[in-house]
Amino acid sequence: MNADVFTDIMVASRTKSKCDKIAADIKNVKVQTAQVDADNVQELVALFNAFKPDLVVNLALPYQDLHIMDACLEYGVSYLDTANYEPLDEAKYQYSWQWAYKDRFEKAGLTAILGCGFDPGVTGVYTAYAAKHHFDEIHYLDIVDCNAGDHHKAFATNFNPEINIREITQRGKYFEDGEWKETDPLSVHKALNYPNVGPKESYLMYHEELESLTKNFPTLKRARFWMTFGQEYLTHLRVIQNIGMARIDPILYNGQEIVPIQFLKAVLPNPGDLGENYTGETSIGCRIRGIKDGKELTYYVYNNCSHHAAYLETGAQGVSYPTGVPAMIGAKLFMQGIWKKPGVWNVEEFNPDPFMKELNEQGLPWHELFNIDLEL
Repeated sequence: MNADVFTDIMVASRTKSKCDKIAADIKNVKVQTAQVDADNVQELVALFNAFKPDLVVNLALPYQDLHIMDACLEYGVSYLDTANYEPLDEAKYQYSWQWAYKDRFEKAGLTAILGCGFDPGVTGVYTAYAAKHHFDEIHYLDIVDCNAGDHHKAFATNFNPEINIREITQRGKYFEDGEWKETDPLSVHKALNYPNVGPKESYLMYHEELESLTKNFPTLKRARFWMTFGQEYLTHLRVIQNIGMARIDPILYNGQEIVPIQFLKAVLPNPGDLGENYTGETSIGCRIRGIKDGKELTYYVYNNCSHHAAYLETGAQGVSYPTGVPAMIGAKLFMQGIWKKPGVWNVEEFNPDPFMKELNEQGLPWHELFNIDLEL
């Protein structure tokens, strides 16, 4: 349905056969494929010179963000990603490394759109939409992410295992009264009710959009992020940590250096293969409290996505689908000149209205609840 906007697409990866498989499944639009090492700036520039893109959509690993941004600047093409930069040797992600590119993209007349998945991404757009249409001031923001699905595996992650495990094993962090406060990993939790799902134990953790949202919405007194985990998942996670398999530093094994978490990734189920037997749904949204016309208002905006419906449409599960669709929407709005301005931007810094309209049309409809108990 978007072939009029995306007339020519290049899918590139370290493993070209994966790209070829994707291309074979796409009809009514021209899709080329290529092999490229996203850590190699000159390889990327050579690919850009050959294909001449209007926009580079980075769906690679967070470690590679800066290399890809460097290549975009060297060639002269705009950029969009779904996750912020994280150093390979430290489980610590933050936007400051990418924000530092703002002047260079501005001077080059290029746009960089950061964090355009679901969370981050849609959650930032939800917040901007609420601030624009429903609140005079937003004071409290809780982003809630529930996966109420069942992939029928003993243990599996819904996206890259290495990135997933690094993310949830680091210390929790949230913003309150002008400062950042830390917690032990997954030590703060409570049961929250999710639409069409019911109560699920939800754990406070740090997520990257909190960094940009607290900067772009200075009236916030508190901002937190919550994610659901089942007890079986947490038990496996504790074992993985206790036996050293979550380590990100190299060890010597049979004369070769290996990184335990990267070895673990190789033996765990591939997230891309989970979709066929995945049942249940995700429920992700923003619970917001603030002031409108001098009165307190509570507001909850959310999307529920069926794993099975996502698989039938795309062959992906309901965690990949809500990440890919928003990236496409952001790219579409850029191509149409709607989300296009020189510099480096988080999604909440653009007009949220056209994005919200596209969400309803592209398979991720949203729902609003007003003046309810937010439970937080």
